[in-house]
Amino acid sequence: MRWRKFNGEPIQLPIKDAVEEAIQKETAKGTKLKVCIGTDSQVKGAETEFATVIVFLREHNGGFMYIHNEKSTQPFHLKERMLTEVAKSIEIAYELCDLFITYQVDMEVHADINTNPQFKSNDALKEAMGYILGMGFAFKAKPEAFASSCCADKMV
Repeated sequence: MRWRKFNGEPIQLPIKDAVEEAIQKETAKGTKLKVCIGTDSQVKGAETEFATVIVFLREHNGGFMYIHNEKSTQPFHLKERMLTEVAKSIEIAYELCDLFITYQVDMEVHADINTNPQFKSNDALKEAMGYILGMGFAFKAKPEAFASSCCADKMV
């Protein structure tokens, strides 16, 4: 998986090592961190592009994020695409969760799914929430799910 910083600079280390290095660097400065992980997607012709982000929030001092993009030619129904976004977020959250426990960093998984039943994406809300909470992660949906609905949205 190829990850990059917001400025486009590629992350050379495996993502787990890069995240640990970032946590150690911020902790050494006395910064309290919170991490939010989210994925968004966009259908572009026959391709669906996914962007997964790891957003690091520095308490009272901004933040930064790492980004991973991938494309799929597999056609998705809307609900299936929403759950695929959630699965991609959970995959990276699961890979990194022991670091967050070790360094006592709060982490949330954000789903780009609307809590308003008038929106089509709401069809996937119960499954997504069950999936994320069932894995033991904190869950946020729209409008609080900024990692997926704002940060990742800008990266697809």
